[in-house]
Amino acid sequence: MADPKGFLKVQERETPVRRPVSLRLMDWKEVYEQQDPAQLRRQAGRCMDCGIPFCHQGCPLGNLIPEWNDLTWRGEGAQAIERLHATNNFPEFTGRLCPAPCESACVLGINQPAVTIKQVEVSIIDEAFAKGWVTPHPPERLTGKTVAVVGSGPAGLAAAQQLTRAGHTVAVFERDDRIGGLLRYGIPDFKMEKKHLESRLAQMQAEGTRFRAGVEIGVDITWDDLKSRYDAVIVATGATVPRDLPIPGRDLMGVHFAMEYLVQANKVGAGDAVANQITAEGKHVVVLGGGDTGADCIGTAHRQGAFSVTNLAIGVQPPSERPEHQPWPMAPTLFEVSSAHEEGGERVYLASTVEFLPNEAGEVRAIRVAETEYLDGRRVPKSGTEREIPADLVLLALGFTGPEARTLEDQLPVPFGEKGTIERDGQYETSESGVFVAGDAGRGQSLIVWAIAEGRAAAAAVDKYLEGETQLPFPVRPTDHAISI
Repeated sequence: MADPKGFLKVQERETPVRRPVSLRLMDWKEVYEQQDPAQLRRQAGRCMDCGIPFCHQGCPLGNLIPEWNDLTWRGEGAQAIERLHATNNFPEFTGRLCPAPCESACVLGINQPAVTIKQVEVSIIDEAFAKGWVTPHPPERLTGKTVAVVGSGPAGLAAAQQLTRAGHTVAVFERDDRIGGLLRYGIPDFKMEKKHLESRLAQMQAEGTRFRAGVEIGVDITWDDLKSRYDAVIVATGATVPRDLPIPGRDLMGVHFAMEYLVQANKVGAGDAVANQITAEGKHVVVLGGGDTGADCIGTAHRQGAFSVTNLAIGVQPPSERPEHQPWPMAPTLFEVSSAHEEGGERVYLASTVEFLPNEAGEVRAIRVAETEYLDGRRVPKSGTEREIPADLVLLALGFTGPEARTLEDQLPVPFGEKGTIERDGQYETSESGVFVAGDAGRGQSLIVWAIAEGRAAAAAVDKYLEGETQLPFPVRPTDHAISI
């Protein structure tokens, strides 16, 4: 445990300072300034001797949070990264991108602000990279077995690293021109600079993982051919089919899915030339959807020089405090002000989009919205409350419905469930022997920690399938869920 009286001596929650808005809007660097090490150690020292660390249950990875909090408080960074890497392949990703359900489950959070677990986590891995403590771990021997991982997001990368270290020859296939999936092209640099991804990929390459970018399975190589070439296949393609909004005017120029917009912005940030780039410069931008993807669009639009940014959400504004129906240690739905929201724009709740309105050139010029009312459990536009909002660019950030199914269904085939996800058993295996599914492709749209946890678990299942037994950890099963009471 950390300081036995730390939670009594330091009761306030301290996080790193965000750079001034006027400064950070001039670049794409991460928004936080470096935290004072003394402040970080004080926060790690607030981790209490709680007896039952519910943070373990709040985290799908089962991170050993009290242990590395204690080591951070003691200034033992090299030992802290060992304990952190024991359960999490990529703390540099989760420490920046995870919404931290572990903090919602923190026992201290019952009557004080929770321990800053996420910040302690990212500080441990950043120090480890800076001091050269993150080194390759190649296998001692090769098994002679081969595994293809399709998709290079967090689930695919976690599975690949685990299986490579177990001695299998692993190739990761990615249809985009660079490895990383949504980590590469879905997450803006102001949330995670790509240098962190590059550092981890370099480690994985040194360990023996092979990367095949620019190869689309189902098109460049058929799924049947892939299955015949490799002893096992892991499908980790994510849930990339966006939820649409089929209302009048949907086909107008200037109405786009959020990922179309964000991917192009990331490509430009990487130095690529993007013809006819979707840009917010000088435009009235309306973002539909109140989640993380919507916030990413807001921050990107500000940096591109949008004239105005409006964020619409169809539901009610979440409460600022934990609601009674989501008691500790559950992860509550709360009103949050991310760095992107802090940078400007207007947020409107109970707003139902009725129609996209055109100008003479067939481009969107405005959207018609109405107040949302609830009828028989359905959210519908309230008659008589319609109004127009100027909009030169509309971004649909309404979530995702599941993985792309066409080539998988045609070429393997594997069954899809009612939710649009690929069906798998308790060992992550589909009805096709030797074909496994990890991450959002089998789970549906979820958190990065679930993706990594499922990638690790699927790797253990594949290792057992190939070798008859496994020593790899199996952190979660496909039926596992977050804390519920």
